[in-house]
Amino acid sequence: MLKKAFWVSLTLVIFLISSLTWFIPDAYAFTEEQKLLLQSWRIVNQSYVDETFNHQNWWLMRQKFIKKPLNSREETYTTIEEMLASLEDPFTRLLRPEQYHSLQVNTSGELSGVGLQINLDPESKLVEVVSPLIGSPAESAGIEPRDYILEIDGVSTTTLTLDEAAARMRGPIGTKVSLKIQSKNQGDTRTVKLVRDRISLNPVYATLKKDSETLIGYVRLNQFSANATKEIAHAVDKLDKEGAEAYILDLRNNPGGLLQAGVEIARLWLDEGTIVYTVNRQGTIGSFESFGSALTDEPLVVLVNQGTASASEILAGALQDNGRALLVGEKTFGKGLIQSLFELPDGAGLAVTVAKYETPSHKDINKLGIQPDRVVSQEPITYNQIATETDRQYQTAVKLLTTDTVVANAA
Repeated sequence: MLKKAFWVSLTLVIFLISSLTWFIPDAYAFTEEQKLLLQSWRIVNQSYVDETFNHQNWWLMRQKFIKKPLNSREETYTTIEEMLASLEDPFTRLLRPEQYHSLQVNTSGELSGVGLQINLDPESKLVEVVSPLIGSPAESAGIEPRDYILEIDGVSTTTLTLDEAAARMRGPIGTKVSLKIQSKNQGDTRTVKLVRDRISLNPVYATLKKDSETLIGYVRLNQFSANATKEIAHAVDKLDKEGAEAYILDLRNNPGGLLQAGVEIARLWLDEGTIVYTVNRQGTIGSFESFGSALTDEPLVVLVNQGTASASEILAGALQDNGRALLVGEKTFGKGLIQSLFELPDGAGLAVTVAKYETPSHKDINKLGIQPDRVVSQEPITYNQIATETDRQYQTAVKLLTTDTVVANAA
């Protein structure tokens, strides 16, 4: 009896070993294309913010896509994009080598194009404008935050990924591109023809304003690039030496950028306090804190609008919740998700949503935005009208800084 049981067990073990050998291919049998797909799968498996992976079995997704024929790098990229699309998260995406390189340049250097930061509207699935960059061809043409881009040179954006749409708008200086734009608020459409130009990524403009009783240091931050913290620190130090008695920090139409830059710039204005909370897929809450001495304790007003997004909202929320500044303008964009970049062996990359963030008072602003302390609506103004008498939001900030109200709030 025991002998018979042994042989039954042995047969079962042999069957299991055979089954496992069939089910799990030898790692050395994978092609280079399969290895690239598997590495992309593993990055998402380990890092993605939603542990349900959009309520689907991520392991079965691996098995499904590894069986697809991958005869070229382009087929592999297409399969990776199909796999990522199942997450229904426009921010988690594949960046082909040229796209990955452009994104790196975008946070540290200079590029040529029309100067638009774009996003995929999760409700309409249309490409929408986060904000035009200051002084760009798009800004000069009157393209506004929340506008939809329906076509690029006659190609429907519904057939393009977010990065493909961005790539079609970039190009050599002096070349032309045609955009079909739809106003989100009014619903009317128009065709805008733009000439691509060099897009300056110098993140900071600063000047001392002497057109009121109080000497006001005006600082406009266009993007949270790698050198933004150093440039802000240099600007505030210079304005302080020139006698600035109060500050206006302009974050309007700032689409964000590097999370770390947002945290470091908040530390320039805050002596202490929480800057932002991050929440990962396990629900674990981490935080970034301010410590040390701020560059200045002078009164501060921050200008925001519906083009103020991502890292801009982290900074605005930190200054508002800690009582360091009053916010003036319009409700912000509402992007409360954090992406990390992962480089793949062939020079491509993955942008993966790894966490969401909350303001110091635990407000989740994703799709909701931040409400300013003083709501001041404003029709679009030109680049040359910013921080002038025509700029109602700026003038409201000046008025607040010349009264005792903002001093009490910033104390």
